[in-house]
Parts: sequence; C-alpha cells; structure tokens
Amino acid sequence: MKILLRLMGFVKRYRRRLLAAFICMLASTAFVLAIPQLISSAIDTVVAEGEAGTLMWLALAVVGAGAMRGLSAFGYAYMTEVVSQKTAYDIRNALYDKLQRLSFAFHDQAQTGELMSRGTADVEAIRMFFGRGLLGMVQIAILFLAITFLLMRANLPLALMTMAFLAAVGWRAVVVARLLRPIWLKIQQLMAVLGTILEENLTGVRVVRSFAHEQEESDKFSAQATVLYDEHISATRKRAFNLSLMVFLVTIPIPLILWYGGRQGVAGTMSIGQLSQFIFYLIIMAMPVRRLGFITNILSRTVSGGQRILEILDTESVVREKPGAVELKAINAAVSFEDVSFSYDSSAPVLQNVSFSAEPGYLVALVGGLGSGKSTIAHLIPRFYDVSSGSIKIDGIDIRDVTLASLRRNVGIVQQNTFLFSATIRDNIAYGTIDADMEQVAAAARAAQLHDFIESLPDGYETWVGERGVTLSGGQRQRLAVARTLLMNPRILIMDDSTSSVDVETELLIRRALQELIKGRTTFIITHRLPIIRNADLILVLEDGEVVERGTHSELISKDGHYREIYESQLTAGDGSDLEAA
Repeated sequence: MKILLRLMGFVKRYRRRLLAAFICMLASTAFVLAIPQLISSAIDTVVAEGEAGTLMWLALAVVGAGAMRGLSAFGYAYMTEVVSQKTAYDIRNALYDKLQRLSFAFHDQAQTGELMSRGTADVEAIRMFFGRGLLGMVQIAILFLAITFLLMRANLPLALMTMAFLAAVGWRAVVVARLLRPIWLKIQQLMAVLGTILEENLTGVRVVRSFAHEQEESDKFSAQATVLYDEHISATRKRAFNLSLMVFLVTIPIPLILWYGGRQGVAGTMSIGQLSQFIFYLIIMAMPVRRLGFITNILSRTVSGGQRILEILDTESVVREKPGAVELKAINAAVSFEDVSFSYDSSAPVLQNVSFSAEPGYLVALVGGLGSGKSTIAHLIPRFYDVSSGSIKIDGIDIRDVTLASLRRNVGIVQQNTFLFSATIRDNIAYGTIDADMEQVAAAARAAQLHDFIESLPDGYETWVGERGVTLSGGQRQRLAVARTLLMNPRILIMDDSTSSVDVETELLIRRALQELIKGRTTFIITHRLPIIRNADLILVLEDGEVVERGTHSELISKDGHYREIYESQLTAGDGSDLEAA
C-alpha cells in the first residue's frame, strides 16, 4: 500500500480528469445494473400480466440503457487512458531527470540495461495499472456491492448462497496478488539483466567479432532468456489457473439458482422475472471476475515496478548542492587543493592529503602510473565526486559553496574516453554551447585542427555522426571533443590524456593550438607526452594517491627521483635520447 500511495501522488495533478473518468464509470455501471431490472420487468409484464403493449417501451428502454452505457464506457476508457499516459509521462521524466542529477558514484555501480528496464518496462506496468487497474478495482467493488444489495432485496436466502461463492472469488484474488508480486519482481529484475547483456553485446559488437565469440554470446543470451521464459511461464500458469478457478466459482451458483429459485417459482413465492434477474446478474459478475484476474496480475507488476522506480527516485546523490549556493561568475581561475583525500567506496583511499596551488593561467601536468590518482584529481575539480576530506577552492571559494551549473560552466573537460552523440558534427561541437553560431563552431574546430577534415566531407558540418562516433577515427573523435570543450570557453581547462589517440602530426597541430588557447586559462593536462610536459608551469608526480614530487620539468629532471624514473621508463621509452636533450 505504501508503494501504491506513493505512485498515486503522480496522479494528483490529473484529479479532475480522474474524477471525470470516475463519473463515467459510475454511469456505465448504473446502466449495466439497470438492464437486468428492465428485462425482469419485461418478462413479468408479458408472462404474468400479459401486457404486450408495455413490452415495446421496455425494449426501447433496454436499447437506450445500452446506448448510454456505451457512451459512458467510452468516456471512462478515454479519460483513464489520458490519465495513465500523462502519469507515465511524469514518472518517466522524473526518473530520467533523477538519473541526470545523480553523481558519478551512482552511475559507477549502476548497469545501463537495468536502468533502461526501469524506465521502460516498469513505467509501462504502472501505466497499465492507472489505465485499467485503479478504477477497474473500484468498479468491481461497486458492482459486487450493488449486485449483493439487489439480490438480497429480491430474495435473501438465494442471495446469501450466491454471495458466498463471490466472496470466495474475492479472497482468491487477494491470495493470488500476494503470490504473484515476488514472481513479477523477479521477472522485472531478470528483464533488466537481459537488457544489460543485450546492451553490452551491441556496444561491444566489434570486440565480440574480433575474438570470434558470437556463439558464446548467443549462448549467454539464450541461457538468460530461458530463465526469463521459465519465470514468465510460471506466472502465466498461476494466473491462468486463478482465472479459471474464479470463473468456475462464479458459475457454481447458477445450478443452485435454477434449483432453489425454480422451486420457489413453482410455489409462487418468486416470479420468473426475478429468477431471470438472478441469472443475469451472475452473468454480469462473470465479466468483472475475469477482469479481476487481469487486474490482480497488473497490480502485482505495478507494485514490483513501483518499488524499483521509487528506489531510484529515493536515491540521494552523494554530490548535492547546498541550500543558498552562490553563482560562480567571473573568475581568475586560481585552483587550490588543501589536504584533499578521497575514496570511492570508503575502503582504500585513492587520494591522500593532496595539496597544491595552481595560479591563474598555469599549465599543470599530472604525471604518474596507472591508479596513481591523476584522473581522480580531474574529476574532483568539477565535482563529479566530492572530496572525502579537505577542500578544493577556486579563487579562494570552496567549490561546495557554489552551484553545480555555474561551476561546470567554468570548468571544461575533455574526457579520456571520448563520447559523441548520434547527431551532426555541428551539434556535437555545440553540445555545451547550444546558442553558438556557425562561425563560433568553425573557429573551435579550427583551433582543434579539425576544420579542414570537416570541410572535406560531402555534408561538412551537417555530416551525421554514427552512434558513439563510430564513423570517425579515434583522433578525429578526440579533436571533436577538444573543439566541443573549447567552444565553451572555460576559465579552467582539463584534458585527460586527450592526445593519446592521435598521430604525431596531429598532436603537433593540437599542441600549437593549445599554446594560444591555454593563455589566460588554468589548464590541467594528464599526459605522458614529453613536449607538453616540458612546457608545464607545474608538474605533479603522483604515486598511490600522493603527490611525491612537484616542480617544473627542469627542476624535477635534475633530481634522481620518481619523475626522472617515470621519464626514463615511460616518456623516452628508456633510450635516454630525450634525457640528454633535456
């Protein structure tokens, strides 16, 4: 009930439409209940009283009731569908908006296919409940109570025998709903796992083909699909058995009605019309009983799906904006780390007591082996993660005291793994600056040494980039990412090994452009490329999350320390030629 009440909160905005649907449902139910009364009166009028003239008016009344029932049923179906679609729209947007605002720490643990399942299958299950289940349950309850009252008014003993079986139907529906809920929760989780396998396989299709692993991947997918199939069959078996049992329970009273009611009819204590009325109402109850089995299934899926969606909506982002956070406007871009420590999962620290200052316009090179903490420093500056202890300041202002949007407008970052969207080259370059004109886009492309290549394409800047930029080479993707960041014109620039996938000639062109572009900006570069490091105002050498050495290239190369060791083993491939030149 807690989950359903939470989900009902999304319907409050559309309570007027829901009320209109409820009124249409009441009208439809009333006309349904009126028809057996009219037929009963018609039978008694003709058989008992022989008034054939009245029969025409009763027949017209039946037709009119049927027409009005059809109109009100249309209004009921239409309005409930509107409410369900709008509610699903709001839930889907709320879920997507939440995912956009959750920190990197959440997405590091989450699986893409599993999140996609929550945003599609789980939301659809909730939509079906609001479209067919919510007022459907209310209608069934109204029909049950109304028919109980009408039957008791007609013949109390016969009504009590009939209602005993209908009460058993209701009890069975509750039992099956509780039985199906964990099954549907497991099915939705299995669908998420299957979605993850599919998403990973499609994303890594080139790796699969390269290693001739098609059969193994097909077997893995088939095995998971088999588990999902078995669970679906189990749920369907229980649902089908339940539906058949409930329909059977509804039909059992009909022989009793014929036996007991027939005896009373012979005795003259019950009219033929009243006997027919009992049978008609039982037939009417058969339809909602069948729907009750369907609604029970929807309810189980809704509670399971709602639980999974609310888990996301209730997740608190580790990186949160403080109440009253200020806008970070014009800055000088002085960056300082003050005794910063950080851990991803509260286990082994990734950074330990890191302190340094980068003056405005500094070029800071981060050097170190794998896992030394270079990328972590880059991710902490725009608050993709929050420090575990210590503080990071820009112009003396703690970055936790400013709004996330204003902070990230001032910090441009070129990720190590470049991601491009399925859009045109122009749209990808202008992604962070959507109001940029063509001249500004082209200027950024020129600075990234990409303009000539784009102009050589048949559609130029309107060339469509395939999914994740597969139609471009690694170097072209990275240069496009550089152009995208530069178009933002950030005061702080972070380049996470952004020249790792370009050839020597392209790297030289980018480096020449960077010499002009980094002027007036505080720039952090994670790289092992010697020509870039030589020009750095400050080199930070990291090892196991600690800054073990700092200084300029000439200062550090004169020492027999970590930088010289890294320089000899990684920067010059150990041949010593560049060392002599240094």
